[in-house]
Amino acid sequence: MIPDKNNKYPLEHYHKLCFLKNIIQNKNIVVGEYTYYDDDEDITNFEKNVKYHFDFIGDKLIIGKFCMIASGVSFIMNGANHKMDGVSAYPFYIFGGDWADSAPAATDTPYKGDTVVGNDVWIGTNVTIMPGIKIGDGAIIASKSVVTKDVAPYAVVGGNPACLIKMRFSEKIVNRLLELKWWNWDIQKITSNIHALTQNISLTDLNNFK
Repeated sequence: MIPDKNNKYPLEHYHKLCFLKNIIQNKNIVVGEYTYYDDDEDITNFEKNVKYHFDFIGDKLIIGKFCMIASGVSFIMNGANHKMDGVSAYPFYIFGGDWADSAPAATDTPYKGDTVVGNDVWIGTNVTIMPGIKIGDGAIIASKSVVTKDVAPYAVVGGNPACLIKMRFSEKIVNRLLELKWWNWDIQKITSNIHALTQNISLTDLNNFK
């Protein structure tokens, strides 16, 4: 009785939580298996909350496997950036006419690259993630945080701007978890190790995983 990764609504009779990859329409949003999105209103809000994500810019939002994304999470993409080294940051050119030839070159506007969320990441309610941020495996982002810089694997961060609150585990355990990459195991192996994966276990126990 393993949940079907291809099921849009994995919880029977509850349509405010979805396995996210099954609803994504934008080719520049890539989501791993079993990552879920839970929305207070409508799961279609997810793509609405990926802001300023223009095809002509080409940046991607990449989210790993087994992530937990709460309602109201927003991803600000590179299309939100303005040229900032002129006297004014106002985008005159977008209104056309005599202002059209003031358009900046692509290299003149800040570009932070793809936004990448690792595996087994928990993102709390109403978090905002800025362009080009990299969030490491196993990280936790507290509710209402604004993430303006990269987040280390297994870090807990919160605030505006988000700052480190604590590390979830010791450095040795983090390194072992990053070696194990349990999210890449086949689903039968994950299922047979569910109890171990949901307990606080020692480095010795982790080393016994095969």
